[in-house]
Amino acid sequence: MHNLFPILAVETSGDNCSVALLFDDHNFVEMNYQQKHIHSKKLIEMIDTVLKNALIDLNQCNAIAVSMGPGSFTGLRIGLSTVKGMAFGANIPIIPVPTFDAYAFHISKYIKVGTKYVIAMNANGDEYYFSKYIKRDDNIEVVDNLQLVGKNNLQSSISADELVFGDSFIESTLKEASGLSAVIIGRWAYLLGYDLLTSNYDYLEPNYFKKFITKEKR
Repeated sequence: MHNLFPILAVETSGDNCSVALLFDDHNFVEMNYQQKHIHSKKLIEMIDTVLKNALIDLNQCNAIAVSMGPGSFTGLRIGLSTVKGMAFGANIPIIPVPTFDAYAFHISKYIKVGTKYVIAMNANGDEYYFSKYIKRDDNIEVVDNLQLVGKNNLQSSISADELVFGDSFIESTLKEASGLSAVIIGRWAYLLGYDLLTSNYDYLEPNYFKKFITKEKR
């Protein structure tokens, strides 16, 4: 196993603005701020607070892991641009973490082998980011690749025996699984993200997945 610790991790793909400093797979300092549109106001302050509480300087980190999406257009943009600036200034490599892969891996630790489960995250009022997995003995298998599913078609895309995680409107089957956080992003980066480690991050872009069309006012 590659020693990437300490890892600074940032998750901004949703309403939860989350920062963590991981010393190893079990020991970490984490700060979460659950509020819409808060990333631009709080992220840098949170990073500074976490580093101070961990008694670590930024240049002592061996990598910065950042959630790449899909998710909030603004949140992802703020998270990655902040991480790029810090990584460049401190000469630290970045691990770009696919958000749904990290979340699916986290969920798999708490369910039985053979269980099928869905992650459904609100993309806008009418569509959801959607992917489906099954837990195997030693890994997770993708059943349905990441896609956009209309709100009216979401229920029909999920079988009665499949668990649902995320923020979908299917309240009767929704499982929170404690939600996405920076620790989840950091753990995936350490265990599965070494091959994504890069110092050539000028061209890294968030995985917005869907096209955002600006509407002109008439």
